[in-house]
Amino acid sequence: MAKAKIGFLGSTSPSSPHHDSFRAFIPKDIDFTFVQEAGADGSLWSAKGKLDALIQQSLELIAQYKWDGLIISGAPKEVLNPNMSARLAAELPVPVATALRSSAAALTAFAAKRILLMTPVDDQLKQLYRDYLTAFDVEAVYPPQTLRAHTDAQRLTPEDVATMTRETFAAQSNIDAIYFQGALLDPLKVLEQLESELQVPIVASNPAMLWVILSKLGLSYKISGYGKLLAAWPALPTGAW
Repeated sequence: MAKAKIGFLGSTSPSSPHHDSFRAFIPKDIDFTFVQEAGADGSLWSAKGKLDALIQQSLELIAQYKWDGLIISGAPKEVLNPNMSARLAAELPVPVATALRSSAAALTAFAAKRILLMTPVDDQLKQLYRDYLTAFDVEAVYPPQTLRAHTDAQRLTPEDVATMTRETFAAQSNIDAIYFQGALLDPLKVLEQLESELQVPIVASNPAMLWVILSKLGLSYKISGYGKLLAAWPALPTGAW
């Protein structure tokens, strides 16, 4: 029998290849279901003003699948709808984990104050992410935009991601942690290698969301192979995550 039933509501199809890296570290005793958000059109900016529809779909899915907790992916949603976290907590009957807030919790657990933000989104969204993180006393720096579109990140190999990260990290100073936001820029195959080389914790949004939602449900695991966060499984920091 499953210890918990978790839903994942994202902007892409459940069969999308980048979900496979997430499936790899889900505990076997967790019933996990991927569902695509209604009306998702691939635009990162289209989430603005659609919070009512997102909450309504979430309520319907929770009732349909009897989920104990819900993950809602997509950091743009959080910065384009500033009241999102408060409304999800107030209006949904189960715990929720979102990308930016879960990652902020992980960075807080690692006591990271100055971090390197690696994400394929445009510079305007990066600045919104940076502003969001300042509310958690985290300063984010990020490299200049090199991808023409965020979807170009899918063409990068794990070694491409590792090389980009090493070079960007070397150009900065006093970095406490690295934060990968957005599953298209997938660091998971090289995450532990980079943590070992660079000697800083690395937070990726998908592991962070899993850590938060299971921790909210009182569950704890030690999952090796995907970085310090899942292997050490620290307690959630004090606060509303």
